[in-house]
Amino acid sequence: MDLKGVLDGTMDAVGKAGELLMGFLGRVVSIQFKGEVDLVTEADRASEALLVKLLGAVLPEASLLAEEGSEIQRSDDLRWIVDPLDGTTNFAHGYPIFCVSVALEHEGNRVLAVVHDPSRGDFFTAIRGEGANLNRDPIRVSPTHDLGDALLVTGFPYDVRTSARNNLLQFSRFLKRARAVRRDGSAALNLAYLAAGRFDGFWEEKLAPWDMAGGALLVEEAGGVVTDYGGNSLNLEAGHLVASNGTLQSQLLEVLAEIEAGGELPPLKPPPS
Repeated sequence: MDLKGVLDGTMDAVGKAGELLMGFLGRVVSIQFKGEVDLVTEADRASEALLVKLLGAVLPEASLLAEEGSEIQRSDDLRWIVDPLDGTTNFAHGYPIFCVSVALEHEGNRVLAVVHDPSRGDFFTAIRGEGANLNRDPIRVSPTHDLGDALLVTGFPYDVRTSARNNLLQFSRFLKRARAVRRDGSAALNLAYLAAGRFDGFWEEKLAPWDMAGGALLVEEAGGVVTDYGGNSLNLEAGHLVASNGTLQSQLLEVLAEIEAGGELPPLKPPPS
């Protein structure tokens, strides 16, 4: 498979989805709720429909999994994982922190990623084994070595109002240990920024595969590390991850382990078998 050719086609498809989203920005008229605070707009659905069509032309044989319900089973070996609009709440409010995220799996391994920030015209891209790029220029994770000097980023789950497992305790602990912690509402873009050295570490839980797949590959290819909370290899079905520049990984995992050992939170749910 010519992954460089696939990357070009993917960037074209994702760029067109970004143009579509920018046409909706500031004039969203249809907002629905998938949960108490989990939104979906007509822009999400229009972007997904366009990506299903365009990615289908790039690799007609590939299966596809997307956030707003599109699921196509064509192949056991190739699968697109698509988030047509990561940061829907921001988008619905006109806050320009959102992105389109697409990853390609081959035989269960993530081999290609594109995260596009249409507000800034940025394309974060990666091919497994060939590094990560921002607008075709190579990017690397930060050199930060100490958690006290780190700028971290995270997010809160959509059931933050109702679940005892809601990331507030972790946020508080890291806020006291790191230089600063940000929360801006787009996991895929957060991971892309980590890959570019703009953030030093990221953790979050109750995520879906489309939230993690593209951004995690960017971090790995930019020289960073991505694991689950136990330090094991990333499992997209587990719903949680810790990502960093690598030098901070053990420090992040140590803080999370202290919280888990303290028994102040319900245990993490195991991934589906």
